[in-house]
Amino acid sequence: MTNQLDKKSQAWSALFSEPVSELVQRYTSSVNFDKRLWQADIDGSLAHAGMLAAQGIIGAKDLADIERGLGQIAHEIRSGEFEWKLALEDVHLNIEARLTQLVGDAGKRLHTGRSRNDQVATDVRLWLRGEIDTISQLLQGLQTALLNLAAQHTQTIMPGFTHLQVAQPVSFAHHLLAYVEMFSRDAERMAEVRARTNRLPLGSAALAGTSYPLDREHVARALGMVDAHGVPQLCRNSLDAVSDRDFAIEFTSAAALCMVHISRLSEELVLWMSQNFAFIGLADRFTTGSSIMPQKKNPDVPELARGKTGRVVGHLMGLITLMKGQPLAYNKDNQEDKEPLFDTVDTLQDTLRIFAEMMGGVSVKATAMEAAAARGYATATDLADYLVKKGLPFRDAHEVVAHAVKSAQELGIELSALSLDALRSFNPSIGPDVFEVLSLKGSLQARNTVGGTAPQQVQLEIARHRQRLL
Repeated sequence: MTNQLDKKSQAWSALFSEPVSELVQRYTSSVNFDKRLWQADIDGSLAHAGMLAAQGIIGAKDLADIERGLGQIAHEIRSGEFEWKLALEDVHLNIEARLTQLVGDAGKRLHTGRSRNDQVATDVRLWLRGEIDTISQLLQGLQTALLNLAAQHTQTIMPGFTHLQVAQPVSFAHHLLAYVEMFSRDAERMAEVRARTNRLPLGSAALAGTSYPLDREHVARALGMVDAHGVPQLCRNSLDAVSDRDFAIEFTSAAALCMVHISRLSEELVLWMSQNFAFIGLADRFTTGSSIMPQKKNPDVPELARGKTGRVVGHLMGLITLMKGQPLAYNKDNQEDKEPLFDTVDTLQDTLRIFAEMMGGVSVKATAMEAAAARGYATATDLADYLVKKGLPFRDAHEVVAHAVKSAQELGIELSALSLDALRSFNPSIGPDVFEVLSLKGSLQARNTVGGTAPQQVQLEIARHRQRLL
């Protein structure tokens, strides 16, 4: 009796003489993870049913029954009353079986003109579109947190590094704005991915289209799958529509790059918080202690985010590998797209959310930052530029300053601590005004071009970003 019931629950059961084995059911079932697509599945079904009725393919009573049944199913899922059945394999068959149980033949008519192949492709696109919108808001929140912190530190001097060696002085605000630029590009990429995700596969059926007179544009409008001018956006080839997962790969690529930016920021936070730098402090709620060393305060959140980046990059590699050998059209392989896609979304959203809050609680140790900038001959390039303005070719100026730095190193002092006579011994054109040039503040103020670290330029960039994020 149980086997007979199982057979009746399968969409293809009439062709088969025995039910799917329990082992195969567990191996091929996706309902445990794809049930999170339920809202997209219901939305897609409502749009499809509305179109079928408008085209005269189903009657008005069938449409009303379908809408009533799907409404009840949505309530049951939200309230936790819905019974998800492994034997029904996926979210689509679970909802369809319950709909048929509730409204009878009208539920069976819903599948007219569509296949699970175009249905799942539509569901994933609808779901991902909404998640991208959430990610875009979270990216805006993180950029705002960085801008708020930067606005407090346009005059705070820190060493800028290349090769992790002191290079030139920059403001802490300027350094933070570099990450604002990265995350703004991430937001741009997400918007581009959203546009390509927001295209309708439904109506492609299994792979060749359908003989029913469907109005695919009607469905696209109902689901908001339109461009900025309201023009319906359709997948134009039925074979490609059901088998394409480029949008999932594109999204995961954009997410991986965003996590790389998070990871770079994480690495700096870890370094800056260490005793060797002591540039910043993180709020206690974002750190942990040691089970054996009572003095420790560990930056667990940045470290874990740095580690989770590898996880998201791995999902990207997995999705690319998943698709690389598939012939047209749909293949069961594509069931494996969901878990890495879902985990990528969850990981990125959680990370962006926690980083926006964490960056809002960063405490800055400005004295330590400026002292570090003063220790590394950070204004050597300024001295070279000074000599160029006195008429010396840059390569010659570079050589003169190298000798001056070497002398200062041997004396164990900074360039600005050399006497005027000592500096003139390297080039007689050096005058008393050189000490302003060699100061950290003077170096900062001198870089007053677009994109430079001068406080005036940084303030303009903060204002520009704030306007962009409105």
